[in-house]
Amino acid sequence: MVHRCRHLDGRLGDDNLQSMIVGTVMRKIKSRTWKKQRYFKLQEDCMTIWYKSKKAGNAHSTFSVNDVETVREGHQSEVLLSIADEFPPDRCFTLVFRGRRGNLDLVADSADEAQSWIKGMKKLIENLENMGESEKLDQWICEWFKKADKNNDGRMNFPEIRVLLKMMNVDMNEHHAHRLFMTADKSQTGTLEDDEFVLFYKMLTQREDVLRVFQDYSGDGQKLSLRDLEEFLRDEQLEEVDGVQQLAMELIQRYEPSDTGTKMLKAMSIDGFLMYLASAEGSIFHPRQQSLYQDMTQPLNHYFISSSHNTYLMEDQLRGHSSVEGYIRALKRGCRCVEVDCWDGPNGEPIVYHGHTFTSKILFKDVVIALRNYAFKVSEYPVILSTENHCGVEQQRVMAQHLNTILGDKLLKSTLDGKIPVSFPSPEELKGKILLKGKKIGGLEESLNGPVEPEDSLTGEVSDEDEAFIQFNSRSFPQKSKQRLSKELSDCVVYCKSVHFSSFKHSRIHSKFYEISSFTESKARKHLREAGAEFVHHNARQLTRVYPSGLRTDSSNFNPQEMWNTGTQIVALNFQTAGVEMDLNDGLFSQNGRCGYVLKPDFMRMSERSFDPEVPINREGYRPLSLCIQVISGQQLPKVNIKESSVVDPFVRVEIHGVPLDQAKQETRYIDNNGFNPVWYDTLRFTIHAPELALVRFVVEDYDKASRNDFVGQYSLPFSCIQQGYRHIHLLSKDGTSIPPASLFVHVRITNLV
Repeated sequence: MVHRCRHLDGRLGDDNLQSMIVGTVMRKIKSRTWKKQRYFKLQEDCMTIWYKSKKAGNAHSTFSVNDVETVREGHQSEVLLSIADEFPPDRCFTLVFRGRRGNLDLVADSADEAQSWIKGMKKLIENLENMGESEKLDQWICEWFKKADKNNDGRMNFPEIRVLLKMMNVDMNEHHAHRLFMTADKSQTGTLEDDEFVLFYKMLTQREDVLRVFQDYSGDGQKLSLRDLEEFLRDEQLEEVDGVQQLAMELIQRYEPSDTGTKMLKAMSIDGFLMYLASAEGSIFHPRQQSLYQDMTQPLNHYFISSSHNTYLMEDQLRGHSSVEGYIRALKRGCRCVEVDCWDGPNGEPIVYHGHTFTSKILFKDVVIALRNYAFKVSEYPVILSTENHCGVEQQRVMAQHLNTILGDKLLKSTLDGKIPVSFPSPEELKGKILLKGKKIGGLEESLNGPVEPEDSLTGEVSDEDEAFIQFNSRSFPQKSKQRLSKELSDCVVYCKSVHFSSFKHSRIHSKFYEISSFTESKARKHLREAGAEFVHHNARQLTRVYPSGLRTDSSNFNPQEMWNTGTQIVALNFQTAGVEMDLNDGLFSQNGRCGYVLKPDFMRMSERSFDPEVPINREGYRPLSLCIQVISGQQLPKVNIKESSVVDPFVRVEIHGVPLDQAKQETRYIDNNGFNPVWYDTLRFTIHAPELALVRFVVEDYDKASRNDFVGQYSLPFSCIQQGYRHIHLLSKDGTSIPPASLFVHVRITNLV
C-alpha cells in the first residue's frame, strides 16, 4: 500500500505512466532567456512529481498531481509563445496549477516524450476526479504515511507515528496513542505496515459524533434498517416524504460497502452511513442547485453576472504583472464579464495595461485570442468584454479589425433578429456570443435604420473609470477630455452602450435599456444610501457596473454583497486577490451549474414591485426565517504553522452576508491543540430578513491570544442552497480550492418566524 496506492495498482500498466516513472529530462522555461534542464519523474505512488536540477547537487522539489488543474498542449502560455520560434509546439506543454500558483512551462526533447507526459498527466488527473470519498481518504492516508516514513522502509515505529500525528495536526495523549499503536500491531513487530496502519488510522479517527446520530436512529445499535434510514431522512434531513423510501434504497446501494451482509438485508452499517454523510448528497450544498436549475430565458439584466476588474493583472495595479493568463483564469472560474484597458501601442498595435503605472503591457490581439479560445470552456452563456478605450482612431480601427477577424461570428454585431428591440435578449438566446461594452456613436435605432455619419464620431466625455483615475492622478497626468471614436469600433457595440449617469430620474425618462453606466464603489454606496429603492428599480430596467475605487492600489476588493443588494448585475472584483470578497463571489456563483449567471429575486426584476435593501421588512411577501446551526465537529483541519511542534486551536465563525439587517457573525469557542478531530457541539442562531439575497460563510481560524488569528479554511454558499439536517461542509483554502479531507460536521434547521 505504502509505495503504490491500491486504487492505482491496476493502472500502472499504462505505457505513459511507466515512462513517467522512469523519468525524463526536460527544459523548464520561465522566459525567453531563462531555460534550465530539470529531471522530472513520477513517483511510484502515482500521486507525486519529483524534479531535480542537474546542477544544484541534491536540491530537488516535489508537487502533487492533486495540485494540477489541467494540462495545455503546445504554445498555450505567454512564456511558450515567446519561444515559439525556438521549439515546435509538439514538444511544448504547460501544467496549470489550482489557485493562484504560477504555471509550469516545459519543453521535452521529442514530441513522443511530450505526449507521454501530456497523456499520462491527463490520465492521472482524470483518475483523481473519478475517485470516491473512501478512495480519496485512502489516498490521503497514503500521502501522510510516505511523508512520515523517513527511511522509506514501508514500516512505521512508534517514534515515527508520534511525528506523523504532529504533522497531521493532532496533539494526543501519548499513552492513548501507544495503546492504539499496540492494538493495531497485529504482527507484533513493533512497527505498523500496510493494513495495520490503516487500522491504526481508523481507530484514531473513530467518529463518536456520527456514531451518536447513528445509534439514535438504529433499532438494534448495529445497523440502520430500511425503516430506520427512512425515518432519519424524513425527520432529520427533511427529504421529501413521497420519495423517501426510494431514496433510502438508493443510498444503501450507493454507499453501503458490505455487499454480503448489510446490503442484502436492505440496511446500512455505520461505515455506509459515514460514507453517505461525507458524500455530495450529505453536503450542506443542495446537489440539485449545483446543476443548471434556473430559468435562463429572462432578459440579461435580470441576472447577477460574475464579473472581473482589471482582468489582465496578476498582482496589484501599480506594479503588477499584466498577463493573458489573467483572462484565462477568470474565464475558467466562470467569469462572464472581463475588462480591457486599451492604449496606443508601438507598431500600430493596441496594448493592454493599467495606464500611467509600472504594470507590464500585453497586446490587445492576444487578449482577443484568449477570449476566443477560453470564453465558452466552462459556460456557454454570453461574455461581456468591457473596454476602457484610450486609443486614437487609427488603433481603434485595428481593435475593431482584431475583434472581427479573431472572434468571427462569436462577436455579436447586430440585434438578434435585426429589428429594434425594446428589452434585452436572454442569456439563452445569447449563448456562445461575446458582447462588446463601450462607447457607441448614436443608438441602436440609428445603426439599424441606416449608416451613421462619421462626423458624429466626437464623444464629449471620458469614461467613468477615467474620472476615478483623474481624481487619483490629476496632478501628474492631465488627460484630454475629448476623444474621437472610430465608426468601426462603435459598430461592434450593440446591447452594452456605455453612457454617463446623471440621475435615476433622468435615466427613468430618457435612458434606453441597452445603455449601461459604471459607478465607482463609493458612488454606488452614495446612491444606495440616498435612494436604495430607486437603485433597485433602475437595475430592473438597465445594466449597471460597479468597480473598485482607484485608491485600491493593492487591488483589494470591496464587499460585493452591498452592490448585489441593489440588484447591480456587474459587480467587478479583482479576481487575482483572495479574501472574503472573492469567497462571497465564488459562493454566489457556485450555484446554477457555475455558469456565471444567477437569476435575481423576483422583487428585483419587476418594475412594479418596490424593494429597499435598507428596509427589507416593507416589501410585499416579506417572510423572515430563523437559521439555527449546531457546529458539531471538525475533521483533519490543515496546519497553518509549518513548525512541526505546533497544532491548531480551532474555532468556527459563521457569517451571514445580506441586507444590512441580516449582516451578522457568531463564533464557537476554541478547542485547545486539536486540528485533527475537534468537537464543539455549539449552537449559533440567526434571523434572516431577506433570505433570497443572503450568503452564509463558514470560517475556521486558529485562535491566538497574542496576535491575529490564522486562517485555516472557509466555505461560502447561498442561503437558498442550504440542505437541512446533519451535513458536512468540505472546506476550501484562501484561494477557493479544495483541501480534502478537511471538513466540518454541522446540524442545520431553518424555520419560519412569521
